[in-house]
Amino acid sequence: MASIKHFQVTFDCAEPERVARFWAEVLGYTAPPPPEGFATWDDFDRALPAGYRGPAFASCADPSGVGPRLFFQRVPEGKVVKNRVHLDVRVGTGLVGEERVAALEAECARLVALGAVRVRLLRADGVNESCLVMQDVEGNEFCLD
Repeated sequence: MASIKHFQVTFDCAEPERVARFWAEVLGYTAPPPPEGFATWDDFDRALPAGYRGPAFASCADPSGVGPRLFFQRVPEGKVVKNRVHLDVRVGTGLVGEERVAALEAECARLVALGAVRVRLLRADGVNESCLVMQDVEGNEFCLD
């Protein structure tokens, strides 16, 4: 049996474009070009039947092709409980102690300016290094690690 090496991470959300733009900025990802025959995604959207207009989905991808594609789909229900899966944004790799915390806090400040929410700093405990728990623009938890 062949092993799967490529995957995408899918987010259920209320505003796919907004959440996609946020994560693209966080990770340095880019949006795909619009479908062939359309100059922009707005042009594509206007060509859809009336009941299907409005961004029902969006995506972004690692321009280097290394990281997974992120896909954002509109769903009618809002977020109710804590995520069962979350992303760890690796900004402190190889750093320890206060140097690591400083890197986490600097990235946190950048992401808060984009609309993220700082939840709490989890300090190193002898087993795990420090990480910072955050929420994206729709309240999905993620960690700066």
